[in-house]
Amino acid sequence: MAIDEARGAQPMIVFENVVAGYSPSLTILNGTTFDARAGEITLLIGPNGAGKSTVLKTLFGILTPRSGEIRFESRRINARTPRELLADGIAFVPQGRNLFGSLSVRHNLELGGITLPRADLAARIDEVLARFPRIRERIDNQASTLSGGEQKQLEIGRALLLRPRVLLIDEPSIGLSPKLVQDVMTLLRALADAGTTVLMVEQNVRTALKYANRALVLEMGRLALDRPAAELLDDADLNRLFLGGHVKAPAA
Repeated sequence: MAIDEARGAQPMIVFENVVAGYSPSLTILNGTTFDARAGEITLLIGPNGAGKSTVLKTLFGILTPRSGEIRFESRRINARTPRELLADGIAFVPQGRNLFGSLSVRHNLELGGITLPRADLAARIDEVLARFPRIRERIDNQASTLSGGEQKQLEIGRALLLRPRVLLIDEPSIGLSPKLVQDVMTLLRALADAGTTVLMVEQNVRTALKYANRALVLEMGRLALDRPAAELLDDADLNRLFLGGHVKAPAA
């Protein structure tokens, strides 16, 4: 069952008329406006090219907005670098595998916590390993020898080392078995219930909606629909919304 929409949750992330893209001739976000609320899982869905991953990259400072404003806890963060955003409490788990394959699991975790005081790092790693017992078992193995599911757990665990207040995650289910997908979604739900704001892009829409609070449908770089996940899960037009097709824009 999808999670009921939280009442009274405050916006943690706000996009206001954001325009961004990969070159002057390739604009993807065309005045994108939405918010992601504290302690919720907000799911971004829409057809390929709608701007979902571009939202995450722009929020994390990989892309610079050409106009508009991005706010984190009411503070403008348009010009912040990824390193600065990590220090602010925003972490990003991108699509695909983003590990140092020739290094051990332990060394991958240590690199994820490189900005932490040395005295704190061991305790933080233990904290992460408590969530991922299979990763603990393979702590001295090369990251490249882990299964796809284990690698995704390691990526998420590395992001959690800094105890982020906002977790951005792009396509966490890619390459995972249905059981591991459920495990990852359960973990994200637990993080949100503990106060972390999660902004997620996920192609496995029906599964993700069961764990999310809200779903934002993007269409051609604009917000086309903002609804509680539970309502959208029961929508007969869900496939059309995901695959593309005009949807009524939300009321101003």
